Amino acid sequence: MHEIIIQFEDLHPVDVLGVNNSNLQAIRKHFTSLKLIARGDQLKVLGPEEELIQFENKWKELIAHLNEFHRLSEVDVKNILKSEETSIGEDASVIVYGNSGKVIKARTVNQQRLVQASSEDDMVFAIGPAGTGKTYTAVALAVRALRDKEVQRIVLTRPAVEAGESLGFLPGDLKEKLDPYLRPLYDALLDMLPYDKLAKFLERSVIEIAPLAFMRGRTLGNAFVILDEAQNASENQMKMFLTRMGRGSKFIITGDMSQIDLPAKIPSGLKQAVKLLDGAKGISIIKLDKRDVIRHKLVESVIERYDAYDELKAKRE
Repeated sequence: MHEIIIQFEDLHPVDVLGVNNSNLQAIRKHFTSLKLIARGDQLKVLGPEEELIQFENKWKELIAHLNEFHRLSEVDVKNILKSEETSIGEDASVIVYGNSGKVIKARTVNQQRLVQASSEDDMVFAIGPAGTGKTYTAVALAVRALRDKEVQRIVLTRPAVEAGESLGFLPGDLKEKLDPYLRPLYDALLDMLPYDKLAKFLERSVIEIAPLAFMRGRTLGNAFVILDEAQNASENQMKMFLTRMGRGSKFIITGDMSQIDLPAKIPSGLKQAVKLLDGAKGISIIKLDKRDVIRHKLVESVIERYDAYDELKAKRE
């Protein structure tokens, strides 16, 4: 008689074992020669060594399904136990499965290039107009890297630039003043992670969302780091951020050159960085355009009109 002990770690026992242990009962019926004892945050399994090996393989499939789809029903358990091979990962284009099984994947050629570049290089710039999925794709890649234990944490940051509004006159403490600037990052994460799990990650600093100024003096190792709205970082801020990179980290820098909110006398650090680092080994620069817009179809028309206006204005000047 052999035994193994499984710790649920970040998973809630009910998510795995089911309400009223419905999933556990299905597993017991499948592995009749094993004795399964669930107590607290662990599961003890006793039985013949050969059966235990088969159990461990199926258990990995069950947990992979839960991590992918954020749910594991009794029907899912029975299907996985009956199947000879796992169905997880059949669609190679899928980055992650979000809440309620929402499929999150690269939907355009340039988004696919962004995904590929992230797998090949540790630093990637994603430049393009609003609605092209730069940030959303980058966050999905970060969530996948954390899920697959390629990194230990995610760090998401943005410059807190006053885009036509005064930060000082916003109500509340510093966090309440800054949260509106960081809201798009929270929204993307909420699409991909259950609220309880995201709250736990934020509480433990497994996921950190902070203004760019808070990165100064740090070394970001074993992390997936995203600098969003990078066009609003000054040259000094951009240099500061890029030199925060530690071992085992991946950086994605996203920005839209047409939406710079910096004061007129302060040049964009994103423009400088793209110019200086273009062609550098280990760094990719992916440019998205109106063909990658995945918001409402009118967004593409808006971008076209503004681009035409900017070109005409530049010629006049």
